[in-house]
Order: sequence, then structure tokens, then C-alpha cells
Amino acid sequence: MPKVSIVIPVYNAEAFLPMCLSSIINQTLTDWEVIAVNDGSTDGSWNILQAYAEQDKRFHLLSVEHGGQALARNEGLKHIQGEYCTFVDADDYIDSDYLEQLVTHIGSCDLCQCGYRRVSAEGEIIEEKRPSHFYQFTSPCMRLYRSDFVKKHNLHFEKMIYEDVVFSVDIWKTKPTYIILPYSGYNYVFNPASTTSQRHKKEERYLFSLLRQRARQASFRTRCLIAYTALRLRIHYLLGR
Repeated sequence: MPKVSIVIPVYNAEAFLPMCLSSIINQTLTDWEVIAVNDGSTDGSWNILQAYAEQDKRFHLLSVEHGGQALARNEGLKHIQGEYCTFVDADDYIDSDYLEQLVTHIGSCDLCQCGYRRVSAEGEIIEEKRPSHFYQFTSPCMRLYRSDFVKKHNLHFEKMIYEDVVFSVDIWKTKPTYIILPYSGYNYVFNPASTTSQRHKKEERYLFSLLRQRARQASFRTRCLIAYTALRLRIHYLLGR
């Protein structure tokens, strides 16, 4: 059984995928498996995945009809075997000590959270962010999860563009134990063609509808966190896009 299962949803990412997969091969912690889910790609992504899988048996490939990143991640979660699991997007990459840092520090906690760098396609660092508190980031990446924690609470992604926000809120509702690392080992590559780099007003309305739904089912403290997150997202969508 591998120590860490890495779920990678892949959709038309041939320009970025080799860097992503190579960054995993170069990890100082070698006890891992990759669950790469090809989400109906129409470019050369599947051929790239096959080439890596032929060279390294730690790569396990799945192929599904195009249904979006959320469904691809859910499919990947069904197949994880590691004691821990994490997510890496196909157009991003991780530092060589990323897995080792997270595994070393998670201890008995449910999850470990770190920071990230936002980089250009050429590798230029645009900004670096380290978490000042656990509720700062809503991406499912930059975290290492204990797999039994994910399975116990049936954590999964809603079929929508902003699935990461709802996933994080569902985690908050479980009141997990966690540790925050003052470390940035995840590299988020700015890709103007990605869904999160574009504005989707209909999906935003659906997101805020789901947040209101989650708030009604949550404790007072979690309702306050959801309200804070919703306000921050509204400002981001209005000014940041």
C-alpha cells in the first residue's frame, strides 16, 4: 500500500502535463501512487499519460467521458489506496520535497495545509502565499488528507466549476484536526484557458446558493466562516476578474 495517493484530473493539458508528472517523479518521498483521470481529453494528454505509466508502474490511469474536474476527482478518490491522499492539477507542479514535508508534519491530524506560489507558464514567480489561518484557502490542493478521514465523511466534489469552495466548506463542517505549515511547495501555473481563469456568472449564483444551503446545516462558528468566505469571494469575483 503506497503512503500517498495523488489524484490528478486531466483535461487537454498536454502543454503543462509533462512538468506536472515529472515533478512527482522527482519527489524525495518515493512511496506514492498517481491516480490520473483523463477527463475526455481531445489533445495529446492521454498519450503523455500512457508514456509515463509505461515507464513507472506507480502511475495508474483512468479514462472517463468529459464531465468536468469535479467528477474526475471523484472518480480518482474511488481508487486511492494510500494512507494519505492529495490533489495536484494537471497544469500545476510541486517542489521535490512537497510530499515529504506534508507527510513529515501531519502527525495524527486529519490534514496538513501549506501555501503556494502563483507562477507564469515560463516559471516566473508572480506571488507567494503562505496560510495565516486554516480557512484562508479554498483549493483542495496544497493539502495532505488522511484517507480514512476523507472516506469517513464521504467527502466529494459537487458537479460545478467552483467545486473546490464547496469541498472546503464541507471539510470545515467536520471540524477536522489540522496543522498549518509555513511552507510553499505547490506551484499554481496561471493558465488563461482554465475554467477558474474565466468568469462564470451562472455558476457563481449556484455556488452562493450551495453556500447558503451549507450554512443552514452548520454550527454557528461554521456559518460565520461560510459568510466570511462568501463575502471574500464576491469581492474577488467583482474586482479580481
